[in-house]
Amino acid sequence: MPEVEWSPDFVPGDRTVRRRRSLTGGFASPVWLCDLDDGQQVVVKASSRDSAELFAAEAEGLEVLAELGGLRTPRVIAVGPRSIVLEALDLELPQTDEFWRSAGHHAARMHSSTSHDLFGWERDGWLGLLPQRNPWTSDGHRFFAENRVLRYLGEPRVEAALDAADRSGIERMCARLPELVPDTGACLTHGDMWRNNVIADSTGQPAFLDPAVSYTWAEIDVAHMLCSGGVPECFFDAYAEVRPLHGDWREHARILNLRQLLAMLASGIPIPSIVPTICELIRVYA
Repeated sequence: MPEVEWSPDFVPGDRTVRRRRSLTGGFASPVWLCDLDDGQQVVVKASSRDSAELFAAEAEGLEVLAELGGLRTPRVIAVGPRSIVLEALDLELPQTDEFWRSAGHHAARMHSSTSHDLFGWERDGWLGLLPQRNPWTSDGHRFFAENRVLRYLGEPRVEAALDAADRSGIERMCARLPELVPDTGACLTHGDMWRNNVIADSTGQPAFLDPAVSYTWAEIDVAHMLCSGGVPECFFDAYAEVRPLHGDWREHARILNLRQLLAMLASGIPIPSIVPTICELIRVYA
Protein backbone atom coordinates (compact mmCIF):
# COMPACT_ATOMS: atom_id res chain seq x y z
CA MET A 1 0.00 0.00 0.00
CA PRO A 2 1.33 3.49 -0.82
CA GLU A 3 2.56 5.59 2.10
CA VAL A 4 0.18 8.51 2.58
CA GLU A 5 0.30 11.00 5.42
CA TRP A 6 -2.96 12.35 6.78
CA SER A 7 -3.98 15.78 5.49
CA PRO A 8 -6.89 17.94 6.73
CA ASP A 9 -7.98 18.53 3.12
CA PHE A 10 -9.05 14.87 2.85
CA VAL A 11 -12.41 15.95 4.33
CA PRO A 12 -14.60 18.84 3.11
CA GLY A 13 -13.33 22.27 4.17
CA ASP A 14 -16.24 22.97 6.52
CA ARG A 15 -15.63 19.79 8.56
CA THR A 16 -13.10 19.10 11.30
CA VAL A 17 -11.80 15.68 12.30
CA ARG A 18 -11.71 15.28 16.07
CA ARG A 19 -10.33 11.75 16.10
CA ARG A 20 -9.12 9.24 13.55
CA ARG A 21 -7.64 5.76 13.40
CA SER A 22 -6.25 3.69 10.57
CA LEU A 23 -8.22 0.75 9.24
CA THR A 24 -6.72 -2.38 7.76
CA GLY A 25 -7.81 -4.52 4.84
CA GLY A 26 -7.36 -2.32 1.78
CA PHE A 27 -4.60 -2.91 -0.79
CA ALA A 28 -4.87 0.17 -2.97
CA SER A 29 -5.36 3.14 -0.62
CA PRO A 30 -4.93 3.91 3.08
CA VAL A 31 -8.21 4.16 4.98
CA TRP A 32 -9.14 5.99 8.19
CA LEU A 33 -12.19 5.88 10.43
CA CYS A 34 -12.85 9.48 11.47
CA ASP A 35 -15.08 11.20 14.03
CA LEU A 36 -16.14 14.61 12.73
CA ASP A 37 -16.88 17.71 14.78
CA ASP A 38 -20.65 17.18 14.47
CA GLY A 39 -20.42 13.64 15.82
CA GLN A 40 -20.75 11.95 12.43
CA GLN A 41 -18.46 9.00 11.80
CA VAL A 42 -17.03 8.60 8.30
CA VAL A 43 -14.50 6.52 6.41
CA VAL A 44 -11.84 8.40 4.45
CA LYS A 45 -9.80 6.80 1.65
CA ALA A 46 -6.92 8.86 0.35
CA SER A 47 -4.08 9.05 -2.12
CA SER A 48 -0.71 10.76 -2.17
CA ARG A 49 -1.41 12.10 -5.67
CA ASP A 50 -4.28 13.50 -7.66
CA SER A 51 -6.69 10.58 -7.98
CA ALA A 52 -9.86 12.45 -8.84
CA GLU A 53 -10.80 10.06 -11.67
CA LEU A 54 -10.25 7.00 -9.50
CA PHE A 55 -12.37 8.28 -6.61
CA ALA A 56 -15.06 9.61 -8.96
CA ALA A 57 -15.28 6.14 -10.53
CA GLU A 58 -15.60 4.56 -7.09
CA ALA A 59 -18.40 6.96 -6.15
CA GLU A 60 -20.22 6.25 -9.42
CA GLY A 61 -19.84 2.52 -8.91
CA LEU A 62 -21.27 2.63 -5.39
CA GLU A 63 -24.26 4.61 -6.59
CA VAL A 64 -24.82 2.31 -9.59
CA LEU A 65 -24.72 -0.81 -7.42
CA ALA A 66 -27.33 0.71 -5.13
CA GLU A 67 -29.61 2.19 -7.79
CA LEU A 68 -29.44 -0.49 -10.51
CA GLY A 69 -28.23 -3.50 -8.58
CA GLY A 70 -30.25 -3.08 -5.40
CA LEU A 71 -27.21 -3.60 -3.19
CA ARG A 72 -26.57 -1.76 0.06
CA THR A 73 -23.50 0.44 -0.34
CA PRO A 74 -22.05 3.21 1.85
CA ARG A 75 -23.40 6.66 1.06
CA VAL A 76 -20.89 8.91 -0.68
CA ILE A 77 -20.40 12.10 1.35
CA ALA A 78 -17.65 13.84 -0.61
CA VAL A 79 -15.22 13.21 -3.45
CA GLY A 80 -12.05 15.25 -3.81
CA PRO A 81 -8.89 15.12 -5.92
CA ARG A 82 -7.06 13.04 -3.29
CA SER A 83 -9.82 11.40 -1.23
CA ILE A 84 -13.30 9.98 -1.00
CA VAL A 85 -15.40 10.30 2.16
CA LEU A 86 -18.00 7.61 2.82
CA GLU A 87 -20.64 6.79 5.37
CA ALA A 88 -19.12 4.59 8.09
CA LEU A 89 -20.79 1.21 8.40
CA ASP A 90 -20.26 -1.63 10.89
CA LEU A 91 -16.61 -2.64 11.26
CA GLU A 92 -17.50 -6.00 12.82
CA LEU A 93 -18.43 -8.49 10.10
CA PRO A 94 -21.12 -10.91 11.32
CA GLN A 95 -19.68 -14.42 11.16
CA THR A 96 -23.03 -16.11 10.72
CA ASP A 97 -24.53 -18.26 8.01
CA GLU A 98 -27.53 -15.92 7.94
CA PHE A 99 -25.33 -12.97 6.98
CA TRP A 100 -23.51 -14.81 4.22
CA ARG A 101 -26.69 -16.35 2.86
CA SER A 102 -28.16 -12.86 2.64
CA ALA A 103 -25.02 -11.65 0.81
CA GLY A 104 -25.37 -14.54 -1.66
CA HIS A 105 -29.02 -13.74 -2.30
CA HIS A 106 -28.28 -10.04 -2.84
CA ALA A 107 -25.43 -10.72 -5.30
CA ALA A 108 -27.52 -13.21 -7.28
CA ARG A 109 -30.51 -10.86 -7.48
CA MET A 110 -28.28 -8.10 -8.84
CA HIS A 111 -26.85 -10.42 -11.48
CA SER A 112 -30.29 -11.77 -12.39
CA SER A 113 -32.02 -8.41 -12.79
CA THR A 114 -29.47 -6.33 -14.73
CA SER A 115 -28.89 -8.10 -18.04
CA HIS A 116 -27.36 -6.07 -20.87
CA ASP A 117 -26.90 -6.57 -24.61
CA LEU A 118 -23.22 -5.59 -24.57
CA PHE A 119 -20.18 -6.14 -22.40
CA GLY A 120 -18.39 -3.08 -21.06
CA TRP A 121 -19.32 0.23 -19.47
CA GLU A 122 -19.92 3.85 -20.41
CA ARG A 123 -16.32 4.72 -19.57
CA ASP A 124 -13.11 3.07 -18.44
CA GLY A 125 -12.68 2.60 -14.70
CA TRP A 126 -10.20 1.29 -12.17
CA LEU A 127 -9.39 -1.98 -10.46
CA GLY A 128 -7.29 -0.97 -7.49
CA LEU A 129 -4.81 1.61 -8.78
CA LEU A 130 -4.71 0.27 -12.34
CA PRO A 131 -7.03 1.26 -15.21
CA GLN A 132 -9.87 -1.08 -16.09
CA ARG A 133 -10.73 -1.02 -19.79
CA ASN A 134 -14.45 -1.19 -20.57
CA PRO A 135 -15.03 -0.78 -24.34
CA TRP A 136 -18.48 -1.85 -25.48
CA THR A 137 -18.10 -5.35 -26.96
CA SER A 138 -20.66 -7.86 -28.22
CA ASP A 139 -18.54 -10.98 -27.62
CA GLY A 140 -18.08 -11.98 -23.98
CA HIS A 141 -15.05 -14.18 -24.58
CA ARG A 142 -13.32 -11.44 -26.52
CA PHE A 143 -14.18 -8.85 -23.89
CA PHE A 144 -12.77 -10.99 -21.07
CA ALA A 145 -9.67 -11.99 -23.01
CA GLU A 146 -8.68 -8.54 -24.24
CA ASN A 147 -9.82 -6.31 -21.38
CA ARG A 148 -9.59 -8.52 -18.29
CA VAL A 149 -6.55 -10.73 -19.03
CA LEU A 150 -4.30 -9.75 -21.95
CA ARG A 151 -4.32 -6.07 -21.00
CA TYR A 152 -2.09 -6.97 -18.01
CA LEU A 153 0.65 -8.73 -20.00
CA GLY A 154 2.39 -5.45 -20.81
CA GLU A 155 2.42 -4.22 -17.21
CA PRO A 156 6.02 -3.93 -15.93
CA ARG A 157 5.59 -6.19 -12.90
CA VAL A 158 3.89 -8.86 -15.01
CA GLU A 159 6.65 -8.75 -17.62
CA ALA A 160 9.22 -9.11 -14.84
CA ALA A 161 7.47 -12.05 -13.18
CA LEU A 162 6.33 -14.07 -16.21
CA ASP A 163 8.66 -15.06 -19.03
CA ALA A 164 7.79 -15.14 -22.72
CA ALA A 165 6.64 -18.77 -22.53
CA ASP A 166 4.28 -17.95 -19.66
CA ARG A 167 2.80 -14.99 -21.50
CA SER A 168 2.35 -17.12 -24.64
CA GLY A 169 0.58 -19.69 -22.48
CA ILE A 170 -1.85 -17.05 -21.25
CA GLU A 171 -2.52 -16.03 -24.85
CA ARG A 172 -3.29 -19.66 -25.70
CA MET A 173 -5.67 -19.87 -22.73
CA CYS A 174 -7.48 -16.80 -24.01
CA ALA A 175 -7.78 -18.35 -27.47
CA ARG A 176 -9.37 -21.42 -25.85
CA LEU A 177 -11.83 -19.48 -23.67
CA PRO A 178 -14.90 -20.48 -25.73
CA GLU A 179 -14.02 -24.11 -24.97
CA LEU A 180 -13.22 -23.49 -21.31
CA VAL A 181 -16.02 -21.28 -19.98
CA PRO A 182 -19.59 -20.66 -21.15
CA ASP A 183 -20.78 -17.26 -22.31
CA THR A 184 -23.55 -16.57 -19.80
CA GLY A 185 -24.34 -13.07 -21.07
CA ALA A 186 -23.62 -9.65 -19.63
CA CYS A 187 -25.06 -8.26 -16.41
CA LEU A 188 -24.07 -5.61 -13.90
CA THR A 189 -21.12 -6.82 -11.84
CA HIS A 190 -19.39 -5.45 -8.77
CA GLY A 191 -16.04 -6.25 -10.37
CA ASP A 192 -13.98 -6.60 -7.18
CA MET A 193 -16.26 -8.71 -5.02
CA TRP A 194 -14.30 -10.52 -2.34
CA ARG A 195 -14.55 -11.04 1.40
CA ASN A 196 -12.89 -7.75 2.39
CA ASN A 197 -15.32 -5.79 0.24
CA VAL A 198 -18.37 -7.14 2.05
CA ILE A 199 -19.27 -5.55 5.40
CA ALA A 200 -22.48 -4.98 7.38
CA ASP A 201 -24.77 -2.00 7.77
CA SER A 202 -26.31 -0.92 11.06
CA THR A 203 -29.04 -3.56 10.74
CA GLY A 204 -26.56 -6.38 10.19
CA GLN A 205 -27.36 -6.71 6.49
CA PRO A 206 -24.54 -7.06 3.92
CA ALA A 207 -23.12 -3.95 2.28
CA PHE A 208 -20.66 -3.88 -0.61
CA LEU A 209 -17.55 -1.71 -1.01
CA ASP A 210 -14.84 -0.76 -3.54
CA PRO A 211 -16.52 -1.65 -6.85
CA ALA A 212 -15.02 -1.83 -10.33
CA VAL A 213 -18.34 -1.99 -12.15
CA SER A 214 -19.04 -3.14 -15.67
CA TYR A 215 -21.47 -5.29 -17.59
CA THR A 216 -19.83 -8.67 -17.92
CA TRP A 217 -20.18 -12.29 -16.78
CA ALA A 218 -21.69 -12.68 -13.32
CA GLU A 219 -19.33 -15.62 -12.81
CA ILE A 220 -16.40 -13.19 -12.50
CA ASP A 221 -17.84 -11.95 -9.19
CA VAL A 222 -18.55 -15.52 -8.09
CA ALA A 223 -15.03 -16.62 -9.03
CA HIS A 224 -13.41 -13.88 -6.99
CA MET A 225 -15.56 -14.68 -3.96
CA LEU A 226 -14.56 -18.34 -4.22
CA CYS A 227 -10.88 -18.01 -5.05
CA SER A 228 -9.99 -15.19 -2.67
CA GLY A 229 -10.98 -17.41 0.26
CA GLY A 230 -12.73 -16.89 3.57
CA VAL A 231 -16.28 -17.00 2.17
CA PRO A 232 -18.41 -19.84 3.60
CA GLU A 233 -20.15 -22.34 1.36
CA CYS A 234 -23.56 -21.04 2.40
CA PHE A 235 -22.91 -17.90 0.31
CA PHE A 236 -22.66 -19.98 -2.86
CA ASP A 237 -25.58 -22.23 -1.87
CA ALA A 238 -27.77 -19.17 -1.33
CA TYR A 239 -26.55 -17.58 -4.57
CA ALA A 240 -27.54 -20.71 -6.52
CA GLU A 241 -31.04 -20.62 -5.00
CA VAL A 242 -31.66 -17.36 -6.85
CA ARG A 243 -29.37 -17.78 -9.86
CA PRO A 244 -28.39 -21.40 -10.57
CA LEU A 245 -24.69 -22.08 -11.13
CA HIS A 246 -23.24 -24.23 -13.92
CA GLY A 247 -22.34 -27.77 -12.91
CA ASP A 248 -18.63 -27.02 -13.50
CA TRP A 249 -18.72 -23.56 -11.96
CA ARG A 250 -15.81 -24.24 -9.60
CA GLU A 251 -13.53 -25.16 -12.49
CA HIS A 252 -14.71 -22.13 -14.44
CA ALA A 253 -13.96 -19.99 -11.39
CA ARG A 254 -10.32 -21.09 -11.41
CA ILE A 255 -9.97 -19.95 -15.01
CA LEU A 256 -11.83 -16.66 -14.57
CA ASN A 257 -9.75 -15.84 -11.50
CA LEU A 258 -6.74 -15.46 -13.82
CA ARG A 259 -7.92 -11.88 -14.25
CA GLN A 260 -7.62 -11.17 -10.54
CA LEU A 261 -4.27 -12.95 -10.23
CA LEU A 262 -2.79 -10.84 -13.03
CA ALA A 263 -4.26 -7.65 -11.57
CA MET A 264 -2.68 -8.39 -8.19
CA LEU A 265 0.63 -9.26 -9.82
CA ALA A 266 0.56 -6.06 -11.86
CA SER A 267 -0.22 -4.05 -8.71
CA GLY A 268 2.71 -5.49 -6.77
CA ILE A 269 0.62 -7.18 -4.09
CA PRO A 270 3.14 -9.39 -2.23
CA ILE A 271 1.44 -12.79 -2.30
CA PRO A 272 4.05 -15.49 -3.12
CA SER A 273 1.48 -17.95 -4.49
CA ILE A 274 0.33 -15.70 -7.35
CA VAL A 275 2.95 -16.71 -9.94
CA PRO A 276 2.85 -20.48 -9.16
CA THR A 277 -0.96 -20.39 -9.41
CA ILE A 278 -0.82 -18.62 -12.77
CA CYS A 279 1.75 -21.13 -14.06
CA GLU A 280 -0.43 -24.03 -12.92
CA LEU A 281 -3.42 -22.58 -14.81
CA ILE A 282 -1.24 -22.29 -17.91
CA ARG A 283 -0.08 -25.90 -17.55
CA VAL A 284 -3.63 -27.22 -17.24
CA TYR A 285 -5.60 -25.01 -19.63
CA ALA A 286 -3.26 -23.54 -22.27
